[in-house]
Amino acid sequence: MQAFCLALLRENFPSHAETTRVLTHPILMANFRLVTDVLIVGAGPVGLFLANECARRKLRYRIIEAKASQSEHSKALAIFPRTMEIFDMAGVVDPFLKAANRVTSVSVITHGHRLAHMHFAPDQSPYSFVSMVPQNVTESLLVEELKRKGGAVEYETRFVGSVAKDDRVIATLEHNGESQQISAAYVIGCDGAHSAVRHAIGVSLEGGEYLDSFMLADIESNDALPVDELQLCPSEKGPVAVFPISATRRRIVATIEEQQGDAPSLELVRKVIGERAPEGLTAKALHWSSYFRIHHRHASKLREGRMFIAGDAAHIHSPFGGQGMNTGLQDVWNLVWKLDLVINGRAGEQLLDSYSAERVPVIKNVIQTTDMLTKVLGTPNRLAQVLRNAVIPMVSRLAPFQHAFVQRLSELGIAYEGSPIVEGAGERYFDDGLRGGNISGFQMLIGGDAEDAIRDAAKRLSESHRGLLEMRSIPEHGIKLVRPDGYLAYEGRSNALALNSIQEVLELQTGERTNSAA
Repeated sequence: MQAFCLALLRENFPSHAETTRVLTHPILMANFRLVTDVLIVGAGPVGLFLANECARRKLRYRIIEAKASQSEHSKALAIFPRTMEIFDMAGVVDPFLKAANRVTSVSVITHGHRLAHMHFAPDQSPYSFVSMVPQNVTESLLVEELKRKGGAVEYETRFVGSVAKDDRVIATLEHNGESQQISAAYVIGCDGAHSAVRHAIGVSLEGGEYLDSFMLADIESNDALPVDELQLCPSEKGPVAVFPISATRRRIVATIEEQQGDAPSLELVRKVIGERAPEGLTAKALHWSSYFRIHHRHASKLREGRMFIAGDAAHIHSPFGGQGMNTGLQDVWNLVWKLDLVINGRAGEQLLDSYSAERVPVIKNVIQTTDMLTKVLGTPNRLAQVLRNAVIPMVSRLAPFQHAFVQRLSELGIAYEGSPIVEGAGERYFDDGLRGGNISGFQMLIGGDAEDAIRDAAKRLSESHRGLLEMRSIPEHGIKLVRPDGYLAYEGRSNALALNSIQEVLELQTGERTNSAA
């Protein structure tokens, strides 16, 4: 009876919001538990992006948020090229392009002396810049995109706990002092550093804590500094980073030994700028400021049964480098296509194990990079400062260093080599065929050097995985299998061996041997 009622409701109220409205009627609530494919806990950028992807893929979902509304503060700011590519593949990039201030260079400046100036323009991506979009704007854009898809955030709704039962998770939620239960196939915790979902699954964060506090301030400034340049400022008093939001608005991030008041004052911000920031920069007014303590920690695993964690719930690290939000967005991008295949019966549960296997090494690398950057910029050791200031000008001019710097900061260098579901290096792939939010399955790319017999065999392979594998031609040589998240699952020469390997990789990821043989 319950299944019949749910089917009837979905038929007559196809949007998630309408179905939720009807299902939460008190009379119906007394009769059966709410059912969904994915329960998303937390409506920050990571949770909102995941909800958008669930909606695009037509998965049933609910997204809850303990707060009464979206954040009004800018918090995270930088969106890097790989994340912009992901937004493009998800079909949500256009409003971000309109909102962004584009940064194309990074300078390292100390005591009025420029140690390095590096161009940030990776030519392998159409998004050859850092997009400066304040977090409150990011959240607003993702909320609007979700509304266009018929979805909505359920505010003032708190995740209380959960119980695993057969092939479901029974989650208890609380809204306006009243509790309700929801039966979800999967629960994804995108609920921040103090994640209730992480605590529920008994996973702790491993790592350490920075001794100093951090100061964050958005200021109205003069236009003395370039609007398209990010400045990193080493100092014996602690590092400072200056992010341009616009020509006359900037984000200041700095370590600080002693907090003064509940939030940094304009006077304190001016003092830090005067002591450590590039010459000529002035703070005319203070839009918003905050103190915060930060750790460099991560979860050893991102899954326990049918429950997952992503974003700040899974990793916390220094704000220098601006990698936190980007890493979280890419967490759920890695996870959602796997959930899609499993929920729709195109893959087995074992595919979901690859989420931790692939993302934890990436997270560790990000934490190591941001931790090293923070310590190098802020070392109190005089000898280390002299050495740093001598080495940076030399190495920053070297092409290999510049390439490595851009690859790391842009996140274009992320790859999944060693993944249990990848054959080869697992490198990023992006072309026009992946853009626009129309791709949800695998793509088999056949190079211009392939003979007709290979093309015919590739076509048969594609048809045997109908709805999962799309074949298209590319001008380059060879054959590639591109995952739904834009990473290579396989790359080889245009021959029958390559097609056999693709078949094996697909079977490894989806378990569709029987279906493909049919």
